[in-house]
Amino acid sequence: MKIINNLHEKVELNWEQFVFKHSNGTFFQSPFYYKILNGVRKQSIIVFAALDNNELCGIMLCSIQKEHLGILGVFSSRSIIIGGPIVLNNNPIIIEALLNSYNSKIEKKVIYSQFRNLRLFSDEEKAIFEKYGYNYEAHLDILHNLKIPIEEQWRGIHKGRRKNIRRAENAGLIFREIQSDSEFEKAYELVKKTYKRVKLPMPDKSLFVESYKHLKISRLFKIFIAEYESKIIATRMALCYNGLIYDWFAGADNGHLDKYPNDFLPWKVIEWGSLNGYKTFDFGGAGKPGVPYGVRDHKLKFGGELVEHGRFEKVHNKLLFQIGKIGMQLYKRIK
Repeated sequence: MKIINNLHEKVELNWEQFVFKHSNGTFFQSPFYYKILNGVRKQSIIVFAALDNNELCGIMLCSIQKEHLGILGVFSSRSIIIGGPIVLNNNPIIIEALLNSYNSKIEKKVIYSQFRNLRLFSDEEKAIFEKYGYNYEAHLDILHNLKIPIEEQWRGIHKGRRKNIRRAENAGLIFREIQSDSEFEKAYELVKKTYKRVKLPMPDKSLFVESYKHLKISRLFKIFIAEYESKIIATRMALCYNGLIYDWFAGADNGHLDKYPNDFLPWKVIEWGSLNGYKTFDFGGAGKPGVPYGVRDHKLKFGGELVEHGRFEKVHNKLLFQIGKIGMQLYKRIK
């Protein structure tokens, strides 16, 4: 078995099928994600592919992200691996080979690495990460089983949320997908303004542009909107791949929150997924267990199952890591 970074034609041809057929395969290990990140500013991507007799048996994508370009980028460089490695038969030997190769290549490129898990890892798998210097941190997620009858899902929503959804419908909110490039721009601006309002670093616009450009035809990137009197007042941007809807980005017009778009849209996306044959709706991160988190409280009122898939994290440069943490705190205060 060998690990390569420069993929050749045969591997590339098998890549999509390998991920799609794997029980743990998600969009974030697919060639679609690779194509998107190749065009994103302040990010670069490295692929680690495991080959056995020139047959693909494992894949892992890492996104190297920076808040700034140039020298300032050094203090915010990090490697994010969403979904972790996927390997044939979940073979721990292949996982270890990928992780060993990854550590060797990434060690001096970033301040820290973070694996954001989308599934439960076994104790054996956790031990491999620990062996290579990774700490496991508990982290929550909320999953909706879309195979449950839609009526039952509706009953599982908190009565206050159901009331707000009805209010939104009575106010005349319309749920649909965007239909033009200009509507894409309007949806993007809503996300941008929302991130600014809650004082979170906003991904570079090129991430949205590349996603829209590459996935528009394949329809793997869905931009849902809530429309009020012919105006887009809220959006949910989702990745739809292999039976899973991943709630990626969201934004809402602060001047129209009295129309309850943030109650209306999540439910309509869940309903849409159920009616279109999807299996799971991933409502995204829900913080750490035992730590109060308003976003988690809001999301749980839509029902769903709270799961703890956790994260693996390793600090490669402790000094720069501390400087980066201080810089992020200052950034939030300034913003």
